Amino acid sequence: MSGRSARAVSPPPLRASLALIGAFAALLVAVLGVRYDGHGASGRVDSWIFPPTADSVRGPWRHVALALDFLGEPMGSVLLISIGVAGCLLLRRPRAAVFVAVGAGLTVTATTLLKHLVGRTIHGDGNLSYPSGHTAFLTALALVTALLAAGRLGLGGTAGTSLVVAAALAAGAAMGWAEVVLGAHYPTDALGGWCTALAVVPATARVVDRTADRMSGEAAGRTADAGPVGRERR
Repeated sequence: MSGRSARAVSPPPLRASLALIGAFAALLVAVLGVRYDGHGASGRVDSWIFPPTADSVRGPWRHVALALDFLGEPMGSVLLISIGVAGCLLLRRPRAAVFVAVGAGLTVTATTLLKHLVGRTIHGDGNLSYPSGHTAFLTALALVTALLAAGRLGLGGTAGTSLVVAAALAAGAAMGWAEVVLGAHYPTDALGGWCTALAVVPATARVVDRTADRMSGEAAGRTADAGPVGRERR
């Protein structure tokens, strides 16, 4: 693979800064997980951020919250991922298409595993809440989109990192707000989901690049080895 289709999904100028952010985010996920392990109520930090209630939004803002919540549901998430993958394929960027699907998928998988590991609940024992999968999912898609945009625009370390972090903040804040005001999550659940995406997506980008580069190198090697044989047969 070469040219546009082989463009790295993890822009080199951003790798160091995003690795540092990802490490800090992973540490915060772990700290919050230990802090709220097995809890079934809001904590002091939750009350500082937003007093959790069963449902605290009315009027037109409720429709906004419900629309955002739908994007994190199975049907909404599949729709968003399908649009992203289709767009990448139309632009002849198969590596980016893989990144969209794998980045979002691994983030959701990570939040699901963490929920069972931490065991924090809301509104009853059957409702695992930490970290917020909805918040993690939308943040992951924002991160994927921002990374691809930064690479396409050739942004440097500061500009590219700022774009990626800003996109993550916007998506995480929007979905986190929706989940909290609808009573589906505590604020620290949303924070944990946001940090999970920050930890998973940049690492996934590096894995996708390394895997694609290795496969491309192996394919190029096989082609080179087969070349002389092909000429002899002709």
